[in-house]
Amino acid sequence: MDPKRLSCDPAAQAMLALMAEAGIETAWDRLEAQEPQCGFGQLGLCCRICNMGPCRVDPFGDGPQRGVCGADADTIIARNFARMVAAGAAAHSDHGRGVAHAFLAMARGEAPDYGIKDRAKLLALAKELDIQIDGQDDKAIAQELGELLLAEFGKPHGTQRMAERAPETRKAVWKNLGILPRAIDQEIVETLHRTTMGVDQDYKSILRHASRCALGDGWGGSMIGTELQDVMFGTPRPRKGEINLGVLKEDEVNLVVHGHEPLLSEMVAAAAADPALVAEARKAGAAGINVAGICCTANELMMRHGIPMAGNFLSQELAVATGAVDLMCVDIQCIMQGLADLVEHYHTKLITTSEKARMQGVEHVPMDEARALEVARTIVRKAIEAYGRRRHEVHIPREKGEAVVGFSHETINYMLGGRFRASYRPLNDNIINGRIRGVAGVVGCTNPKVRHDAGHTGLVRELIRRDILVVTTGCSQIACGKQGLLTPEAAAEAGPGLREVCEAVGIPPVLAVGSCVDNSRILVACAEMVREGGLGDDIADLPVAGACLEHITEKAISIGQYFVASGLLVVFAEQLFPVWSESQVARYLFDEIAEELGGRWAVEDDPVKAAELMAAHIEAKRDALGINQTHERKLYSMEDRQRLAVE
Repeated sequence: MDPKRLSCDPAAQAMLALMAEAGIETAWDRLEAQEPQCGFGQLGLCCRICNMGPCRVDPFGDGPQRGVCGADADTIIARNFARMVAAGAAAHSDHGRGVAHAFLAMARGEAPDYGIKDRAKLLALAKELDIQIDGQDDKAIAQELGELLLAEFGKPHGTQRMAERAPETRKAVWKNLGILPRAIDQEIVETLHRTTMGVDQDYKSILRHASRCALGDGWGGSMIGTELQDVMFGTPRPRKGEINLGVLKEDEVNLVVHGHEPLLSEMVAAAAADPALVAEARKAGAAGINVAGICCTANELMMRHGIPMAGNFLSQELAVATGAVDLMCVDIQCIMQGLADLVEHYHTKLITTSEKARMQGVEHVPMDEARALEVARTIVRKAIEAYGRRRHEVHIPREKGEAVVGFSHETINYMLGGRFRASYRPLNDNIINGRIRGVAGVVGCTNPKVRHDAGHTGLVRELIRRDILVVTTGCSQIACGKQGLLTPEAAAEAGPGLREVCEAVGIPPVLAVGSCVDNSRILVACAEMVREGGLGDDIADLPVAGACLEHITEKAISIGQYFVASGLLVVFAEQLFPVWSESQVARYLFDEIAEELGGRWAVEDDPVKAAELMAAHIEAKRDALGINQTHERKLYSMEDRQRLAVE
């Protein structure tokens, strides 16, 4: 296979060629071995929910039109789609729950290596959630906050407290449809119950509850995780860093942290900077200790510490193949099982750390929040030991790009409005006056079925050229960073209006917001744009759209559904979307759902056409707001002025 056809990243191309020459398997090879993949499964038309199956319906020929239980194509597709939403919501929300547990342990003094890095955010959250702060010290406030937010996962009554952040008009939509999210776990469990054989068989009913489940993720579990991580580890601020495989160093111990939870990576970063451990590395012959991230852990580390990113999801095997990675420690989500076989070809030590995510034959070093720094030191020492076992020639691609990351809601508020009048007003004003046509969120994974990074970066370039400001998270953010799109200099590729704003404020045209759990920051930003005024009364009124053209995980489906349920257009790649395009489910998701929720799904494989689709949606929203109308300038005479009434 031609590496240039597989990836648009020169560093990835070099490693793919090297691995092919050595006969070492990658995700792309495993994909080729799977061809042809099941077409029924890709369209969501197979069902193995009960043991009368697996069943599949055949809308293309003379095959069965119903499963053994009588379920038709729409019921099967809706159930499969809803279960994807539930699994994705479970993944992100369980991440949030883990953070909440660690936060509460920190507040109680049971996790002494963690602390409060952003006191202002702690107090702001406490005030927002009606926690008394007068007369209480920070740890007492944090304990009450942790207990309150941990209860959001399983409380028996009421609705999500974080969902109160949504505009009143949006909450009214959810209430009228009966989908205002309750306890996070309840929505996930109810999704699985509803989609069990013999329970909910109305595809619209199933999909409405899928929206409720997704909202419990975006406006619940994910948002809780993001907010508490900010309090414990610091709210991200803009900082520079380097991205791509070129950040690995031949003469240093390279420790790669891969996964999603900063509970581990924060401690590893701290341990690697310990002078005693640096001295041990030098004694072993290394010039120092180099920590680099892969996947969303990479985003977390760079936006808080400037620690470099080695790459995104499809870079994990390529990083090991450089021969320079001494240890890779992983926690949860997006860890390829193929890594266990791959490291057998190299000296690389692979370590799992989460009780939820073990790998057969791989050493497990459990992360324990009560002794987090001690565990991290153990991991660093194992990396130093592995450095002494390097036996392969090192091949580190030279490619690495600069990036500016860390554009949290608080940062954007400050950069646009200043210290004393922090505000989204300049953003809203520049959308209203047309310099910025709208905002697009480009997020998600990297999938070997799509040319690596090309879906994200091709779409982003087309959007900024059309004066659309882009915010990005997850593996998409890393893809953009590799190609220089996360720097202020990238404004040269933007349209004249967006370029003018970026140069005036000193920001890139593509704002790096964080990891995939941090998509909740985009929800907060949308709510703030509505609150600031001038762009409608609901998120559905905003000239905003979202996209993910390389998705792989169920998390992406949950994210897409909570943005749709919040009132936005979301575009996914058609070849990757798990819904048969001729089904009534597709008709509902692509069209009818907008009548209920204001948002809808769309599919498009080509990045240029996807940008055109999103731009057309944004212009339609501008038309509806009346901000595309040009008004003739009137010069008032003295007589005109005298006729003006003062109210």
